[in-house]
Amino acid sequence: MIRILFVSFLLVVFSFAVSAQEQCDTPKAGEGISTFLERNGRPGRSYYKEFLELNKKALRGKEELRLGVKYQLPPLHAKGSRGGEDSRHRKSGSRKSVIHEPLFGKRLADVKVTGNRLQGACFYVVSGHGGPDPGAIGRIGKTELHEDEYAYDVALRLARNLMQEGAEVRIIIQDAKDGIRNDRYLSNSKRETCMGDPIPLNQVARLQQRCAKINEYYRKDRKKYKYCRALFLHVDSRSKSAQTDVFFYYAPQSTLGKRLATGMKNTFESKYDRHQPNRGFEGTVSSRRLYVLLNASPTAVFVELGNIQNAFDQRRFVLSSNRQALAKWMMEGFIADYKRSK
Repeated sequence: MIRILFVSFLLVVFSFAVSAQEQCDTPKAGEGISTFLERNGRPGRSYYKEFLELNKKALRGKEELRLGVKYQLPPLHAKGSRGGEDSRHRKSGSRKSVIHEPLFGKRLADVKVTGNRLQGACFYVVSGHGGPDPGAIGRIGKTELHEDEYAYDVALRLARNLMQEGAEVRIIIQDAKDGIRNDRYLSNSKRETCMGDPIPLNQVARLQQRCAKINEYYRKDRKKYKYCRALFLHVDSRSKSAQTDVFFYYAPQSTLGKRLATGMKNTFESKYDRHQPNRGFEGTVSSRRLYVLLNASPTAVFVELGNIQNAFDQRRFVLSSNRQALAKWMMEGFIADYKRSK
């Protein structure tokens, strides 16, 4: 009997050790710490802090993940404990830690607020074109790539990332059916609206409409949020041979716009240095007298994600992991700029 009990004890200890060893995982492309923990069933600030403590050496003093590195996961909390899933409110007490946003699609509609690095910030995320205007059109074989579809998918991913960090987000261009999609080739439609209003075909009317909507919200938001920024997402169209990096534009004479655009460009440059060290990054920052930059009231940045005609740039759009990385890096650019504004 004693021998049986001893063997049983060893089996329990062995099982526990194996279980403990299995509490590790490697991040997927484009994942930040919050998303990585959420995927592993560990949402919330408590898990986030524990993760930083457990992985001090692997993180090297930075709060960002590296591909191919195995990170230790915090042990799961008991149900009802302070670190588990609960109905905690933000510090302001005005919103729960889970935001329901149907625009992200059924699978991702519930957004868990797992950080507070953008608490007190408000964003207006605008994907280019939409409705009757597909924008630039590229081709892979017989498949058409429409600018508005890819810009919209990146916009949704960015909006969700910003919400996870505690920000208020206004998604200006909306499609009631298309959520965040992982397909390579995104189906084309004309369903997009400007927050429910039909999008005009006329270019000037279309740009006026989205600026008016932003400014309408901004008049109220500026009284509540200490940091408001607008982001316009587009995909360029040039000759097939022109491989480009991401370009950032700001309104002439906008000191804050230049700071934001430059900070985003620096963020992208550091990411390229890490993930593609031999490639280099040739994206630029410049001022441009674009209608939306001149007429949107909040400080704004206009981002061209690449050339939809170029085969190399197309990989930046058709792979969902790359679209997620673009969104994540822009979010990190916003976080860095928000810190500088305080």
